[in-house]
Amino acid sequence: MTREVPFTPVTPPPAAVGDVLADIDTPALLIDLDAMEANMALVHQRARQAGVRVRPHGKAHKTPALALRQIAAGAQGLCCQKLGEAEAFAAAGIDDILVTNQLIGAGKARRAAALAGRIRLAVCADHPLQVQQLAEATAAAGTCLDVLVELDVGQGRCGVTSAADAVALAQAIAGQAPGLRFAGLHAYHGSAQHLRSPAERQAAIGGAVARAREAAQALAAAGLPCATLTGGGTGTYAIEATSGVYTEVQPGSYVLMDTDYAANTPDEGTPALGHALYGWCSVISLRPGQAVLDGGLKAFATDHGLPQVLHEGWRVDGISDEHTVIVGSPGAAPLAVGDKLRLVPGHCDPTVNLHDWLVAVRAGVVEQVWPVSARGAMF
Repeated sequence: MTREVPFTPVTPPPAAVGDVLADIDTPALLIDLDAMEANMALVHQRARQAGVRVRPHGKAHKTPALALRQIAAGAQGLCCQKLGEAEAFAAAGIDDILVTNQLIGAGKARRAAALAGRIRLAVCADHPLQVQQLAEATAAAGTCLDVLVELDVGQGRCGVTSAADAVALAQAIAGQAPGLRFAGLHAYHGSAQHLRSPAERQAAIGGAVARAREAAQALAAAGLPCATLTGGGTGTYAIEATSGVYTEVQPGSYVLMDTDYAANTPDEGTPALGHALYGWCSVISLRPGQAVLDGGLKAFATDHGLPQVLHEGWRVDGISDEHTVIVGSPGAAPLAVGDKLRLVPGHCDPTVNLHDWLVAVRAGVVEQVWPVSARGAMF
């Protein structure tokens, strides 16, 4: 089933336009609009200078209002990781979407074929069965779907593993015209995004570029020119952008940032990005040297570490379902029950996925409240 209208959360928003920070209910997620816009401008400008397109990854924020701002700032379109996310973004008016994943099953193929009748939709494939199911669905729907061959360039997860296999699968896709159109290569090295030093990232992406170049050359030799070669993320986009091989980069977390990405040492000449996403929590219990906040595991993802509390002398000591315990060092800034604090999440994508709303703030005043319409276990 294709979602026809934007999702509206059941829970009430934690703030209203015009509220000040103290008015925002907790726990909530805040977006610092100035920081977000600065990050967007830096990354988009770097890509433009290199002559490549930016196709931001919507899985980082899952919020159509934010995606529309990215497109207004020059983004080509959007990436999604799930077909359900693509349906939610399309319902909000975004009409150029790449699902950077493999779809399997006749049901998903039918949904993709239907969505391809409304927007320019592309998906990835690394197996003939995916191609067959998509071709049958588009033939029945009378639509055309772009399909990119996923190439494993070092992630060790999805993708064909050789140039020869990329050619064979591209030929299978092209053979299903007009329902399917071979659209290029998806070559994303996810684990390289979190390598801490520039030298480590350069080495990893150097290998990815070499594999992608080999596959693209083999496709061209087979009469299947690779119009799009897409990949790269927040940690490495500048390397792919200047490779001379990639035509498009897919940073996602760049508009929000988190403690994990902030731990990377930036590449020389690549400006550091600022934190734009914050958890907003209240002190609900207090004793000497310890405070308890009202946001826990249902407000912060911890797969990349605990959140960082922004109050001088305090650090997160532990987290449970509905609580975060922070402890203060000698001389820590005082706290009182009812105080509200910012915390930087360890990993922005799954943290956003826990919330129905993003509260967009500028200079301490709520400017927008955005539904996180593509959140949840969307298949």
